[in-house]
Amino acid sequence: MRRAATPAEVIQISQHFSRTLDELVERRIKLLTDYQDAAYATRYAALVQKVKAAEAAATGGDEFAKAVARYFAKLMAYKDEYEVARLYTDGEFSKKIKAMFQGDYKVVYHLAPPLLAKPDPNTGEPRKMQFGPWMMAGFRALAKLKGLRGTALDVFGYTAERRMERDLVAEYERTIAEMLPALSRENHALAVEIAGLPESIRGYGHIKQKSAEQAGAKREELLGRYRNPAAPVARAA
Repeated sequence: MRRAATPAEVIQISQHFSRTLDELVERRIKLLTDYQDAAYATRYAALVQKVKAAEAAATGGDEFAKAVARYFAKLMAYKDEYEVARLYTDGEFSKKIKAMFQGDYKVVYHLAPPLLAKPDPNTGEPRKMQFGPWMMAGFRALAKLKGLRGTALDVFGYTAERRMERDLVAEYERTIAEMLPALSRENHALAVEIAGLPESIRGYGHIKQKSAEQAGAKREELLGRYRNPAAPVARAA
């Protein structure tokens, strides 16, 4: 009854979909700054700015830049252990739990820590383990260590999945940079399609690995067409 009598929460403007390229980029700069730091966000913004300038000169549009803005950020903000800890402790998770439940309740976390979880004998994937409310203290400590991400002191960064995720980021940067000098009205739609390929990279573990491999194969196919466009068909006189 209390929830029914409570006025509906107003959706803040920050929760709406981005309507312009500048708004899209601004929101993701904030995301990546919170995710890692200002330098990481600057790396993102620099590539988007290059694409924006090249596209404006070649076509006058911004669809390619919008695709890069969306999907470069998607690859950069991969959900590793530090990010999971940050999301649990940024206040939003606790707010949602309190809105969903009343009275006495206990929160438990089902996680598969890479250094602790044993592999499932059937799937080979790490089995999830159950942790009690005390895990929130662990999340707070881990969230403060996000600066270790990608460094030699990042104990999680040596796993195959984390190495793959960092490689995907670097590979996307190289691919987009390669495409810019040849961007034209004729290959613009193809460029947008290539930039949007990370949309299909989903999941975790072997599922993400498989989807990344499929996206990589598609990228090579499309890049082949981008690098060597078909010769124009000769028209009959």
